[in-house]
Amino acid sequence: MTKQSHDHNFKNLFLDFPKEALKWFFPQAEQKWGQVRNVEFVRQEPKKRKLPDPSLVLDMPILFSFENQQLLLWLVEFQEDKAKFSIYKLLHYTTDLMEAHPQALVIPTVLFTDRKKWRKDVVRKLETKLNDRLFLHFEYLFFKLFDFNARDYYNINNPVVKILLPKMNYKKDERIEVIRQAYSGLFQLASSGLFDKYVDFIDVYAEVSEQEQENLYHEIIQHKETVMLAQYIRDKGMQQGMQQEAMKLLSRQIARRFQISPDSVHPMFAGLTTDQLEELGEQFVDAESLDEIRGWAEEKRLSGAQRRPSC
Repeated sequence: MTKQSHDHNFKNLFLDFPKEALKWFFPQAEQKWGQVRNVEFVRQEPKKRKLPDPSLVLDMPILFSFENQQLLLWLVEFQEDKAKFSIYKLLHYTTDLMEAHPQALVIPTVLFTDRKKWRKDVVRKLETKLNDRLFLHFEYLFFKLFDFNARDYYNINNPVVKILLPKMNYKKDERIEVIRQAYSGLFQLASSGLFDKYVDFIDVYAEVSEQEQENLYHEIIQHKETVMLAQYIRDKGMQQGMQQEAMKLLSRQIARRFQISPDSVHPMFAGLTTDQLEELGEQFVDAESLDEIRGWAEEKRLSGAQRRPSC
């Protein structure tokens, strides 16, 4: 995961935790309409006003259905660079969705994620009126993560909050504790698959170095309150170690068989589990070419992806 895929990273977060995101950013919804019964991610590209117009891509329109059958269409836009934000574009998006979903209440929401203070605010509303007659009023829900103090959210049991802790405000000497809180909190609230996925998110946005990560894991292992997470890290470390050893062994065997460098073999095993590597180790003796082994590895990679549940 990289910062270059910032928008994609935040979209994935809301795709994986839509109800939790709604509960934190717009708790009024459940308070007013009850529990969410269904969540649907609507198409992201609104219709064009003219065919030559460039395509517009919405950030995250989510259609929620509640117990009493009322609907809320929540339009979330993520902004790392506030200079790129346009309230006029957001207004266009909102009216397009209102037209496409006339029975839904559209709530435009903008989440600003940059970790710095602003010298100048963004435009919060648009209004056109003459005397006492109002022709247009438009505003949106505004959230800036840097306005939240991370320490105030250590005890909030919401995985979205835990993942976003590094994007909040904290003192320099609190940074390691913020990351530890994010790790341990997410582990308690998410599945192992989602934990593995969003540990990367935390590391990227907290700018965690390899040495810091090693120190943090060591601290977690020593911490009594995180004993289950500590065991998970130990087990995962053992699994990764076994996997690396299996990859090295198989690479050397194949390299010796076809008289090539092990370094040229190693990349074809990326993404394979230890069990898949062992299966390949039994098969490769019958291979007539390196391409045949490469094909087997790709088949195992694809079959493994199909068996894994989607996140």
